[in-house]
Parts: sequence; C-alpha cells; structure tokens
Amino acid sequence: MKDFKSGFVALVGRPNVGKSTLLNKAVGQKITITSDKPQTTRNQLRGILTGPNYQIVWVDTPGLHRPLHQLGAKMVKTAQGALSQVDVVLWVLDAAAGFKPADRKVAEILSQIKQPLFVVWNKIDLLTGDQGPLVEPEEIEPRKVLRVSAVSGAGVSDLIDSLVAELPNGPAYYPPEMVTDHPERFIVAEYIREQVLNHTEEEIPHSVAVQINDFVNRPNGQVYIEAVIYVERDSQKGIIIGAKGSRLKTIGAAARVEIEALLDAPVYLNLWVKVRKNWRNNDKNLQEFGYGEVGE
Repeated sequence: MKDFKSGFVALVGRPNVGKSTLLNKAVGQKITITSDKPQTTRNQLRGILTGPNYQIVWVDTPGLHRPLHQLGAKMVKTAQGALSQVDVVLWVLDAAAGFKPADRKVAEILSQIKQPLFVVWNKIDLLTGDQGPLVEPEEIEPRKVLRVSAVSGAGVSDLIDSLVAELPNGPAYYPPEMVTDHPERFIVAEYIREQVLNHTEEEIPHSVAVQINDFVNRPNGQVYIEAVIYVERDSQKGIIIGAKGSRLKTIGAAARVEIEALLDAPVYLNLWVKVRKNWRNNDKNLQEFGYGEVGE
C-alpha cells in the first residue's frame, strides 16, 4: 500500500520507568507484565498496533542496569541489541523521579545511536510541581520530546501520531488482529511470574522463573495448565508456598483471573514450586527457562 507506514520502535530506559505499562496502553491490551519491582521485563517483547494507514511494532526491552549475574547480563545485551534493529528509539524517563544517575548511563548509550530518538517523560500524572524542570542531558539530540501518562493514557495518542509521522512507508509485518508475536504459553508464564512479584519481597522476585509443563484444552471448554515456579533456595520455596500453602493459593488465584481474561475460557491452574540452585548463573538453566538466547 503506497501510503501505508510501518516500522519498529524500541522502548528503552532504566528499570521501573513504565516501559511495559506504556506498551500495554499503546496496543490496548495487557501483553507484558508490570510490577513495581525493578527488572520485571526479562525478554525482548513485541507489541503490535495497527491503524488504518500504519503498523507500529513496539519492542519492549529489559531495563538498562548494571548486571549482577548471567541473566542480568543477557537482559542488558537484549536491550542494547534492540537499538540497532529499529526505526525509532523511545527513551522513557520517569517524570516524577526526574533525571537520575542511572539515566546518565542510558544517555551514554543513546548518544551513539543513529536512529531518530524520542524522549518520553512518563508518569506526568504523578507530577506535583516540586520536581523542577524536566531536562535531558546535553549529549543527546532528541527528534521530539513528549510527556505522557501510561496509566491514564494522557499524551499516548500524540505519541502514536508522532511515531507514524516518523516511520517510513512500508508493508504490514503482521495481520491487523495481532497485538503480540509471543505465544500464549509465554504470556501465561509471565502472568504467573507477575503474581509472584506482586506477592513477595526482597530477593525472591529476581530469583523466580516459571515454566509451563502442560497446556491442554479440555473437551468441556476448560483449559488445564500446569506450571512450575522455580527458585534458587529452599527458604525461598517455603516463602512462596506460605503457611499451609496460603501464599501459593493467593498467587494462583490472582494469576488465574488474568489467564482466564487472556484465553476467554475457564482455567484450572496447577502450580508447583521447585528449587533450581543458582539458575541465574547457569547457561543450561537459562536456556531451559527461555533466557538462553536472549539478546543473541
């Protein structure tokens, strides 16, 4: 189509600035999990927004941070690798928190890119007037600076319009009804991990991996799902299970609500918790849990 515009847009930034929330709001559906825990996103996730004359493929990346283990190193590699494969880069910053030292490291990386750069100040709904001016570092030259609230949606339509204007003419890469290229099993595993993040504290959220063992559509219309939550220590296993299984039941119930909305079907969710010691520094385990080829 001659006047059809399409392209790939990377969302980058330090952890916890709202990249995943912005992606979900932009495509109009929850395709990636969100949490107040840093480094929630581990994989490169794609969201697809198709309009009458455009298709934007959003690439949500793990937050750029100083890695402490092999998983973290792969996450950072994923984020940096995405920058060379897109048409536009969105640098998402936290307007409520202002410019932080961790943002300086991101600025150093972005100063080297050749693609058009948009600076997106997110969380404007949290501004109180005490933060002072929102100023980007001098070493970058953004094509555009925008302010949005990924939670309320304020400014998101302007962001989309600006992206469409920037993208080249091209074909639709995906069917118009698709909002992500990730399979349902992946999203279901992420929904379960999200609830572990929401119901645990300290080091446990970063030590968790989820693997789907069974995903069966039963004749009665119910979907049977069996999943294993992996942790690195026995003490973490006990915390996730809780007294008489109470916390695991809470995690399962909350995850089931999200999964049923995704699949539009009743779900029987069977969860197990197992220990895989030091899995985040084990290449074989990273491969098994879906992180082995991250960023490669």
